Amino acid sequence: MANFFRDNEDLRYYFERGVDWEHVVRLTEKEFHDEGGFSNLEEAREFYGDILELAGQVAAEQIAPYAAELDSQDNHIVDGEVVQAERLEAVFRQLAELELHGLTVPREFGGMNAPMLISFLVSEMLARADVSVMTHHGFHGGMAMAALIFSIREGTTKVDPATMRITETRFEHLIRSVVAGESWGSMDITESDAGSDMAALRCRGELDADGVWHVTGEKIFISSGHGEWHYVIARTEPVSDPDAPMAGLDGLSMFLVPAHRTLPDGTKVRQVEITRLEEKLGHHASSTCALAFDGAQAELIGERGDGFRYMLILMNNARLGVGFESLGLSECAYRMAREYAAERRSMGKTIDRHEMLADYLDEMRSDIEAVRAVAVTAAYEEEIAQKLSIQLRFATDLDDDAKKKLQRKQKRHARAARRLTPLLKYAAAENAVKHARLAVQILGGNGYTKEFGAEKLLRDAMVLPIYEGTSQIQALMAMKDTLMGMVKKPKRFVAKLAEARMTALSARDPLVRSVARVKLASLSAQQHLLLSTAADKAKALRGKPLAEWPERFLKNWDPKRDFRLAMLHAERLARLLTQEAVAELLLEQSVRHPERREVLERYLSRAEISARHEAEVIHEYGERILRSLEEPVASAAAE
Repeated sequence: MANFFRDNEDLRYYFERGVDWEHVVRLTEKEFHDEGGFSNLEEAREFYGDILELAGQVAAEQIAPYAAELDSQDNHIVDGEVVQAERLEAVFRQLAELELHGLTVPREFGGMNAPMLISFLVSEMLARADVSVMTHHGFHGGMAMAALIFSIREGTTKVDPATMRITETRFEHLIRSVVAGESWGSMDITESDAGSDMAALRCRGELDADGVWHVTGEKIFISSGHGEWHYVIARTEPVSDPDAPMAGLDGLSMFLVPAHRTLPDGTKVRQVEITRLEEKLGHHASSTCALAFDGAQAELIGERGDGFRYMLILMNNARLGVGFESLGLSECAYRMAREYAAERRSMGKTIDRHEMLADYLDEMRSDIEAVRAVAVTAAYEEEIAQKLSIQLRFATDLDDDAKKKLQRKQKRHARAARRLTPLLKYAAAENAVKHARLAVQILGGNGYTKEFGAEKLLRDAMVLPIYEGTSQIQALMAMKDTLMGMVKKPKRFVAKLAEARMTALSARDPLVRSVARVKLASLSAQQHLLLSTAADKAKALRGKPLAEWPERFLKNWDPKRDFRLAMLHAERLARLLTQEAVAELLLEQSVRHPERREVLERYLSRAEISARHEAEVIHEYGERILRSLEEPVASAAAE
């Protein structure tokens, strides 16, 4: 039988050997004290393996064969409600019967209590079958877990400190409804003219005389926005400084808005209007909605003005999800191209034996293994960080030293997740588009027809670098964190640079030297960008009192104002940072598991050359573009 888990050796590596599952399981199972839970690691691992086997079989046999049908059947609006296509309905009935919507939900609410990492591995396999199914599935359990995390953050969840079992949580009705397969939720953030610029959001949250919140405004491009539960970002406070680009963020609040309101006579009426379904290039089975709120009754989540912080919780997990979604699409494209090339003959041999196509297939395979290393590690670090944060909040038996140790550990995992998440979203999405295009190219004329499915992959891939934060936003985030980290801890950076130089010259293992050279290319580019920025900042000190120099130079760095060259090169830097991270991760794997040396060697054969090129462009290019951007400003000022 076909199975997307069994046939994927690299995916199985992470389940079988590549992840510290004991750490994940102990936190998930509350040190095996959870009533009704597992008593040891082996029991938990066996259960997780069964889930992955089941999901792999469902994806391969019950979803993938119907990808073309899912693509061709339209969802549509009838009497104000979205009617999903017949095939999509059939798929989701099966997912609900298998209880996969409650995969990560705690047992207290009828869920399976599996780690988020298991859910992400399932997501990759679902995306390999069809990205629309994976996307819609994510707005079930993902939204239920968001409700639980929100309640924990705002202090409305109670836990028994002896067992760490949840005894009460604010949104239990939502969570149980999702687990039962009766509902799902959506993230309602984007507005017209306010996509990446959240400070420009205009949707309003207003408190009436009776203390009831109401939301008014419009949202667009809302994936699975035809569900019952809406997490809505709306403005509740005025903008403090209209001229400051980010000033509006502190006036945003997060609301939970049910799609329907119950009248006094018990009838339900829709209070979130679905004004249209977007006609999209791809993701046809996934409903993307435009929504209108006209005084819709809402519940405030957290405090007024906390909306941006709560939004980050949603977005961080969504970006991890898109990383695995992109990975699944890339895997599908690679398998399709490889299998076609192994059968198609040209000039006396199958086309996978032609040099250029063999190179394409090898590149696709290496890219996928590289992204999976980042994806699994980022998901692991984020899960550990979140669960340690919950443990710190509710544990009552920790003395001061133990608490400080746990806090340091939590911060270390949170930093690692913050470093890797934007790199994952960037690299995975960009690679998915590249791999889908290569699949079309390798299939040739057949790739351009609907019969073989390659063109669908390309259509589906095109949104991945756009939604849940564009590739450019991810690159800017990575750039900002990297350069600000250098400003705050320059000695650490200098030490890393010296170590990379020494290792690149003196390490015995040629692969270790190659990894060091990739790191050196990345670090030298970072150094160049920061020195260029520092030089411009130093010029601004002219004419200022000497006593003000330390304050002006070492503090108050503004990435939007000070990092112009770095912003120009942000995507190049993101690629370098990703290459550096992948090289480090695969080297660690090869030390622990020598069979992974081949994966590292294959990756480095391309990455080292690419890293040198990216670094050289950063060093040599950019001044002309920056000068051209200054000219219109100067002209306008003269007028």
